[in-house]
Amino acid sequence: MNLRDRLPFQPGTTRAVVIAALSLAAAEFVRSGLYLPYMGQSVRLQSQLGLPATVVGLAWAAHVLTDTVMRGPAGLLIARMGLRWAMILGTSISLLAISLLPAAHSGLTLLLIAALHGVGFSVMWPGTMNLTADVTRQTAQGRTLTIVGMSVSSMIGLGFFAYGSLREAPPGQVYLLSVGALILSLLAAVLLPARVVRGPKRDALRGYALKATLRRVLPLLPAALMQTVTLSLFGQVLYKISDALHLSTVQIVSVLVVGGAVAFACIPVLGKIADRGRAVPVLIGGYALIAAGMLCLSFLPPLWAMYPLAAVVGVGFAGVQPGWGALVTRTLPTAQRPAAWGVLMTVENGGTALSPVLGVLAFERFGAGGPFGLAAGLAGLVAAFYLLLRPLFARAAEAARLDQLGSAESVQDAQT
Repeated sequence: MNLRDRLPFQPGTTRAVVIAALSLAAAEFVRSGLYLPYMGQSVRLQSQLGLPATVVGLAWAAHVLTDTVMRGPAGLLIARMGLRWAMILGTSISLLAISLLPAAHSGLTLLLIAALHGVGFSVMWPGTMNLTADVTRQTAQGRTLTIVGMSVSSMIGLGFFAYGSLREAPPGQVYLLSVGALILSLLAAVLLPARVVRGPKRDALRGYALKATLRRVLPLLPAALMQTVTLSLFGQVLYKISDALHLSTVQIVSVLVVGGAVAFACIPVLGKIADRGRAVPVLIGGYALIAAGMLCLSFLPPLWAMYPLAAVVGVGFAGVQPGWGALVTRTLPTAQRPAAWGVLMTVENGGTALSPVLGVLAFERFGAGGPFGLAAGLAGLVAAFYLLLRPLFARAAEAARLDQLGSAESVQDAQT
């Protein structure tokens, strides 16, 4: 068996996934590094534009807001136009927005440019994830979505540190870097093969089909919100917690490394179980482990005890990520999945934006153990949610399977 046969993608589609992921990675690199790491810390840029650092924070908020709000419409755009043209349009808008940055000599102009950039970026994540799900064998969808998503997410850290290291560089050089990365993103979108990413038939987008899809999406929305809140509570309080516990940066990072390494090691095993029709049990188990580990961490144990607890939480995360991917792909019908995924990612983005505020509030109200206790409570709540709605998800998965069989039979009849 050669390498191509070992890949989880359908024949002839690997190139499309790689190109879409490359386009998303280049766009994510720019948006993750340009605003807060560079614009928020570059004294030279702020003096050149005559803008205070608070305006940069508002610009980031405007970008995230438009990205969040537009992900639902972006999913509909992908469904109607196909991924290739939707991503070309999105990357073109992003490139236009960043090209206008040198002209941002007022706060309002910067906010409008950042908002326009968010509109363009909104198509990238729903498009890439939907393409990956569509061309991946059903027995490997959860694992593949997790691997592709985590691979692209590495560009968030890379962009943060790369742009942060350039905060003393001339603004013109940083603009050129940003424009160059977005040109690469646009070229990758242009190279997407349209034959494997074309939109569905028009009848899949009629009102009755969208209403039926909405009924299947609704049970997923609370979990989509709660899980992103649970997974990203510590963004603004991690170093405050380490200071409160008198831990060095190396020590707190080592705890995170242990949890991350365990998660990566367990994803293939737990992902395989989720892809074999056990997505909901894997999710329940994952959130139960996260709740247990976070609850123990809320008592602020000594450093040596944090390592096994981080490993427990890591196993939980390894179940949540592929379990969620497998659940979504098995619950939503293929034809309406782009639009539905856009709605889900709108809610997920909202949770990501909300969670740092909750983490700060928990820290200020209950001390260093507060965010861990809040994460434990939320994870337990999500686990209970999935447990109670197991029959509903099972019926939705069966309905989606029957829809897929019906679509396949229709195509076969048309061909004969």
